[in-house]
Amino acid sequence: MRIGQNPAKFVNKVSKPAEITVSVLNYIPYQQGFYAEALDVLKACLNSIRSESKQSFDLMVFDNGSCEAVQDFLLQEFRNHNIQFLILSEKNLGKGGAWNIIFDAAPGEFIAYADSDVYFHKDWLDESLKIMKAFPNVGMVTARPFFTKKEFSTNTINWAKSQPNVLFETGKLIPWDTFLEFDLSLGQELSAIESEYQTNDIEKVTLNGVSAIIGGSHWQFLTRKNIIKEFLPFDMERPMGQVKLLDKRMNELGFMRLMTPEPYADNMSNTLKVNSIEKTQNKKNSKNKFIFSLLDFPMVKKILLTIHHRIFMFYYDR
Repeated sequence: MRIGQNPAKFVNKVSKPAEITVSVLNYIPYQQGFYAEALDVLKACLNSIRSESKQSFDLMVFDNGSCEAVQDFLLQEFRNHNIQFLILSEKNLGKGGAWNIIFDAAPGEFIAYADSDVYFHKDWLDESLKIMKAFPNVGMVTARPFFTKKEFSTNTINWAKSQPNVLFETGKLIPWDTFLEFDLSLGQELSAIESEYQTNDIEKVTLNGVSAIIGGSHWQFLTRKNIIKEFLPFDMERPMGQVKLLDKRMNELGFMRLMTPEPYADNMSNTLKVNSIEKTQNKKNSKNKFIFSLLDFPMVKKILLTIHHRIFMFYYDR
């Protein structure tokens, strides 16, 4: 026999979930070898999600059977209110199996999905939402431009070409440095990257002042819950193969797949070292380019050459 009344009966107000759920899928089975820095990569991912967005959102993490130390870290983050929804799986369900749970459980109208090795930059979510809301029937928006297979974007390209109020452009519309940085992070050889860049063009669409690169990818994307649920369930028997079909199936059903024109997300892979070196080098290169362009400005150039001439005459024409 029950004793007393359940206190929950007297609760007259409950919290509502945010309109946006940011969902991260994580898998770190051990902390040696390939996964030696994976926990640091995960921490960088979660920190960038929280610090680089002005939007209000709930953070959901699905851990796909990681080791005890990693799950202890996630539990502490949950207790510290840095994670709003935490799902710990005893076993690895594969990416498709994890997606079945994530996309069904995420309460937001919008779901921003990311693998745990994604690093976000300022306003990544705002810029993704801008594209999602500006174009019709958008299935996914990835927060970084790169080359994707055109056969997975035929419906988007055909739509763009058929709309009189849409500006459709094609060419080398992703800067080489941006293209190179992402492909290097995937472990590709420089010669292969150069060949791909030279032999392929990028498509870009602009509608009512909002631009997007055509394409998208399952490693990181923003979608609507009512759209992504159309693709459930994913095959749980194959770890990776079925989730790659999401790009293909979205195109077949007529959903647009788009990317931000600027890079708002990086692929860290399994280490922070390479990315920090590349970013430092990029900053140095940008600084050098600025200095050289300033020195080449006509007025500055004239003044410096005059000073140089007078110094030369002072020392050697006596």
